[in-house]
Amino acid sequence: MDDDQARGAFHHIDLSVRDVAASKRVYGPVLEFLGYTCVKDESDGCEWDIRGREPFGGSLGIRQATSAGTHDGYAPGLQHLAWRAASRDEVDRLHGLLIEHDIAVLDPPAHYPQYSGDYYAVFFADPDGIRLELVHAPGWI
Repeated sequence: MDDDQARGAFHHIDLSVRDVAASKRVYGPVLEFLGYTCVKDESDGCEWDIRGREPFGGSLGIRQATSAGTHDGYAPGLQHLAWRAASRDEVDRLHGLLIEHDIAVLDPPAHYPQYSGDYYAVFFADPDGIRLELVHAPGWI
């Protein structure tokens, strides 16, 4: 693959969180389930990389917030973050992992035809209230 195929793909996402340890208890199991590897684990931040898919690898990091406040998904800023699933079964299996790790499930796995014909997703949240999603939506982007 040449660099033109990767052009515009996300390289990394960094999120500011109030409590790195609490956020790690959410992002760690979820990202490892999705094939990411923890490459940095420090008290002020963690980072997970997904490799072996270049040029479409990526990284997600959490960093200790340096100012107070709470997340509001309907204020300017991040509304939610969604990952692709390989199948509906994978969405269901993540739901089981969320329950096992006592991660806040906002909406259990369901079909959302209003988003696209085969859209199937689970919605959950991190400790700061950032809405997260795993979606299987074949044929949609």
